[in-house]
Amino acid sequence: MNAPYTIVGGGAIGGTIAFHLARAGHEVLLVDADAAHVAAVRRDGLVLRRAGGDERVRLRAATPEEVDGPLHSVLLCVKAQATAEAAAWIAPRLDPGGHVVSVQNGLNEQLIAEYVGAGRVVGSFVNIFADVVEPGVVRDGGLGAFVIGELDGRSSERVDRLVADLAGAGAKATGNVHGHLWAKLGFGAMLSATALADAPMADLIDRHRPLMHALVAEVFAVAGALGLRLEPFDAFDAAAYAPGAPERAREEATDRLTAWLRTQPKDRSGIWRDIAVRRRPVEVHEHYRPVLARAEADGTPVPLLRGLLARLADVEAGRAPMSEDHLAELGKSE
Repeated sequence: MNAPYTIVGGGAIGGTIAFHLARAGHEVLLVDADAAHVAAVRRDGLVLRRAGGDERVRLRAATPEEVDGPLHSVLLCVKAQATAEAAAWIAPRLDPGGHVVSVQNGLNEQLIAEYVGAGRVVGSFVNIFADVVEPGVVRDGGLGAFVIGELDGRSSERVDRLVADLAGAGAKATGNVHGHLWAKLGFGAMLSATALADAPMADLIDRHRPLMHALVAEVFAVAGALGLRLEPFDAFDAAAYAPGAPERAREEATDRLTAWLRTQPKDRSGIWRDIAVRRRPVEVHEHYRPVLARAEADGTPVPLLRGLLARLADVEAGRAPMSEDHLAELGKSE
């Protein structure tokens, strides 16, 4: 099989991107290891479920075993912990002029480059609120920021084409993709913390502001040692959470953030859903592994982030119940 766009990983992010590409008239091949999901897309099309009703597009779908290549423009949308396996599968099938766009959470570009070469990797930052609710059906929780850029910050024809073709998903070009990715890691620390309890994200962030602010500050202290310029996105004002930012700025930023989160149809994070509904390992441990490694190398203390990840591991393994007590206890150690 061959297609102008190959989406590897048809979950919340990949399914949403595939839907918008196909609806815009682009040929799309969706590749997913879930045979039931693939079968449903083949039979009924890919469904985007919204409050106002379902929308459906037709596109090709296959399991990895059914695809030989060559592949040219690949959008890699798997969970972070599946990146190495997916990149190893893509590498021998990618044509010489092809590229892989990491449309994922976390910092996966370097790992992908180890398999396909750094010159064939494009970075992106995505903040999509969606869930796969049944085979072939993605529930749309609203489109957030989506930026695409070369890892070295230069302009390129391939980024221009990607942005044009993904306009329906809100894509824009950036010369600072790393600044977006690290900003998302700060926001993601808040979202990860909310997965420790069964309550809306906005409410938990609101009730535990000092903890949330301190978590973001730890991540941004590591980013600061790298000299990165952190980018704002959606209702998240990264600069307001940087170490040393005025308390009033943080409070006002959190007011805006929680107000925005309360407007979103999806009130709990994908991390919470992985634990509470899908009963599968969360990907945040992979997201923060390079953050912890960099913090260790630079001597930057991140005790709250380490404590958060340890508690998440206990909750997902069933060693501890989901409870807001986790947030209260972490807050006391702040």
